[in-house]
Amino acid sequence: MSEGKVFLVGAGPGDPGLLTRKAERIIKSADIVLYDKLVDDRVIALVPRKVELIDVGKDPNHHKVPQHKINDLLVKYAKKGKTVVRLKGGDPYVFGRGGEEAEELVAHGIDVEIVPGISSAVAVPAYVGIPVTHRKYASTFTIVTGHEATGNELKWDVLAQLDGTLVILMGVGALKENVANLIAFGKPAQTPAAIIAQGTTSRQKVVLGTLDDIAIKAETANVEAPAVLVVGDVVKLANKLRPQYADTSDH
Repeated sequence: MSEGKVFLVGAGPGDPGLLTRKAERIIKSADIVLYDKLVDDRVIALVPRKVELIDVGKDPNHHKVPQHKINDLLVKYAKKGKTVVRLKGGDPYVFGRGGEEAEELVAHGIDVEIVPGISSAVAVPAYVGIPVTHRKYASTFTIVTGHEATGNELKWDVLAQLDGTLVILMGVGALKENVANLIAFGKPAQTPAAIIAQGTTSRQKVVLGTLDDIAIKAETANVEAPAVLVVGDVVKLANKLRPQYADTSDH
């Protein structure tokens, strides 16, 4: 039996219209699909009925299928000659553990192909009128994960001194710590900030404020994960450029 192939496929930030044509084609040709929690149900609906679906989604404090077991499943099905799709929210290589999975597959001699997806780090702010770069406000942007907020992984002293846009993914649970760290290391408390939950979907919720009050406003608005925090002067453009479809919980 010849070995199969694994496709690490980015499903985009939520809106199924942002799924790439290549991703859709590969999803429809799969034998097995292992999908994450953040993949929209309308994307899952594209998977043919005959295809086996395996939910390997992760919550912030609960991984129903640990990463090493996901790796084992990918290897196992590929060695059975299956066409395997590992379907991830956003882009596989942007905080999606796609690099780890690709390493594991290559180590086992399995053919793996990456199908990039649109990252929520760029798309979610765009959907509410916030360009992550703008010649007047920010010539650079930095993306970090908020999961490590209470540990020593992030160099808050460096992040606080950056002049461009800061995008923090997966940081709702540590939002207070995130903004407190930025302020403590010198980022002005009045720096514009926005938090966008369920971005690019019909459930999208936007809260605008500053570093000083964004955590309180997010709590008042009952913002829950998944959400993206954007910090920087580009947030000033939200009121000017916000499309009609962008719900806003704070003006």
